[in-house]
Amino acid sequence: MLFRSSCTLLGQEITLLEVMAFVAGIAGVWLTVKKSIYNFPVGLINVSLYCWLFLQDHVSLYADALLQMIYAFLLVFGWLKWKKNHEDKDLAIKTTSLKEWKIIFIITLTGWLFLGSLLSSMTTASLPWLDAGLTTISLVAQWMIAKKKIENWLLWIIADAVYIPVYLYKQLPLTALLYFLFLLMAYSGWKSWRQSIQ
Repeated sequence: MLFRSSCTLLGQEITLLEVMAFVAGIAGVWLTVKKSIYNFPVGLINVSLYCWLFLQDHVSLYADALLQMIYAFLLVFGWLKWKKNHEDKDLAIKTTSLKEWKIIFIITLTGWLFLGSLLSSMTTASLPWLDAGLTTISLVAQWMIAKKKIENWLLWIIADAVYIPVYLYKQLPLTALLYFLFLLMAYSGWKSWRQSIQ
């Protein structure tokens, strides 16, 4: 396999591709917690590497690969939005209204059911329903970052906590570790953004 490494973690082999994606992922989320606009270009590197990794034969997490491609568009959208608002003033952190939560719930449920049925019936995807649900939640959370909605961190906490055992099961220990660190950083982001609002 491309970028095969002899390094192991928790008895599982780690590739150079996974290492590079890991480093870019840590940097991208740390920059997001710090509310730095540079989270977007670093995030683009991260999602490109993970898209490639998830399409590898031994992983076959197709919804996750698709998720990385969609993240790329959302990252560009967020980058442009933050840049535009930064020229005038910082884009203010906002909370999500009840009406917005209802829309988010409907979109998430619909996306999960659609993607899950598509993956389970038309592909050889591993864990199609779980992959579809996590993908949908992650997309909503990424959109919420672009809009600077503080609750994005709560969705990331949920998704990251579930992704950890998924990646261990798929023998991606470094990615599981990355998502554990993402979980810690999501909690830190939640606290940091709450202080900014207060």
